Amino acid sequence: MFNGASNFAKEVDFAFLFTLVVSIFFLVLITGLMIYFVVKYNRKRNPKATNVHSNVFLEVTWTVIPTILVLIMFWYGWVGYVDMSEAPKDTLNIDVTAQMWKWTFKYENGKTTDSLYVPVDKPVKLNLHSLDVNHAFYIPKFRIKKDVYPNQQRMIWFEAKELGSFDIACAEYCGLNHSYMYNKVKVMPQEEFSVWLNTTVPDSTTKNDSTNKSTGK
Repeated sequence: MFNGASNFAKEVDFAFLFTLVVSIFFLVLITGLMIYFVVKYNRKRNPKATNVHSNVFLEVTWTVIPTILVLIMFWYGWVGYVDMSEAPKDTLNIDVTAQMWKWTFKYENGKTTDSLYVPVDKPVKLNLHSLDVNHAFYIPKFRIKKDVYPNQQRMIWFEAKELGSFDIACAEYCGLNHSYMYNKVKVMPQEEFSVWLNTTVPDSTTKNDSTNKSTGK
């Protein structure tokens, strides 16, 4: 947490942190009250059970407060979902094909690779589709994940904020070699990416990645 590398990282991390803090608070509160009541109302101190009448204030309180907290969680989730669902107009479009058990990336000029290459600080739109079964495109460092279905065109976008190489995985079990369906996204400076995109030299890194996967290395 708090080590993301995309424009969505802060919002996603905050939503998870808020949910975690609320959950821990109520876990401690409820556990403490349970222990308190067990000690206070044990059989030795209360050999004869007594009827406890309702308390309207308490009932309203433990209904209203959780409702407000759930609505706050929903709001942060909804705002993040809307941001991820609306890509800017000036995006770099890349077609992503999922199949057992690899990802294929096709760029606007027709160049195709097994690894994803993107420029830093540039919105990137991924057009997702599957050739066979359900998959899930997941970049943990970017805090983005999208299910990919056969016969459906789906979209996800992001803007990388750090240079480097980050993991790509399939987050949904898709068959025998599901664990092999991982790769890398390489974030490059804009100038370096432009040179790479317009060169016709085969991508040796991509070939090595594919060879390693096929041999299990």
